[in-house]
Amino acid sequence: MQRPIHFEIQAENPERAIQFYRALFAWEFNKWGNEPYWLVKTGEKGTPGIDGGLLPRRGPGPADMQPVNAFVCNAK
Repeated sequence: MQRPIHFEIQAENPERAIQFYRALFAWEFNKWGNEPYWLVKTGEKGTPGIDGGLLPRRGPGPADMQPVNAFVCNAK
């Protein structure tokens, strides 16, 4: 089975999502250059888990009461 090595969260409102994940999990976010992309640090190096990224969702948001599929998980 492949092991996840990186994830990406696509958010309609990145700033709101950053506040949510900071408050819930104490994740750290660092903007990557001038791009609308944030690197996500989920814990200290050497501890279980993977790091990822957060970016604005492209395209229309989900319709009311419909499921959302808004993340990418890369495996190696």
